[in-house]
Amino acid sequence: MGSDVGDLAFKRVLLKLSGEALQGDGKTISPTIIGRLSDEVAAVHAAGVEMALVIGGGNIFRGVSAAISGMDRATADYMGMLATCINALALQDALEKRGLETRVMSAIKMEQIAEPYIRRRAVRHLEQGRVVIFAAGTGNPYFTTDTAASLRAMEINAQAILKGTKVDGVYDKDPKVHDDARRFRSVSYLDALNRGLKVMDATAISLCMDNKLPIIVFSIEESGTFTKIARGEAVGTRVSEASSELFEGML
Repeated sequence: MGSDVGDLAFKRVLLKLSGEALQGDGKTISPTIIGRLSDEVAAVHAAGVEMALVIGGGNIFRGVSAAISGMDRATADYMGMLATCINALALQDALEKRGLETRVMSAIKMEQIAEPYIRRRAVRHLEQGRVVIFAAGTGNPYFTTDTAASLRAMEINAQAILKGTKVDGVYDKDPKVHDDARRFRSVSYLDALNRGLKVMDATAISLCMDNKLPIIVFSIEESGTFTKIARGEAVGTRVSEASSELFEGML
């Protein structure tokens, strides 16, 4: 671990990535993209931040989509949890190739490839400077990896959830569809829920609101963003108790 902890805004964070974030170059898991993400994680970790990660499985299998097509919802969700384990192992491999010590902890027991999730053990791994990757969601159907990220972040006493996306924050409307979409500098939990903003799902946001855990939504496409956030720079959109604010002015 680095010695610059005093310069950092956070000592411990949880990074939430979608499974789709790993896609690219026509591949379900792009070595180029996973390598770049791992470089970013390694840089923040080297600066002295304790890092945990939760990654979705949507690049491989989406339980909700399968359920809509007629599959039993619980079965589909368990398949989605297994997809997150595949992504977790890919990310572990990339991080360890960069010299980081890692642990994959699964909410579903599979001892040959991952440790079972035990909160105290996870905290100890973080204290020892290991990057911890939480796999298999909460281990329960009907809960998303967003909710798993919120739950794990609170269990390990993370100071923030960093939600990496393909856009540079939260907008008042879809920026891919509307040219006049405006980005929020900050969004209150209640506004995120009431306006249906695509931050995290409602259960995840409510958990964060109840426990005053901030969510920082930012673009994973921009190099160096992780480090900027770790140092307290205003990047992306911060979801917290504070009033909502657009870049053009207050709401």
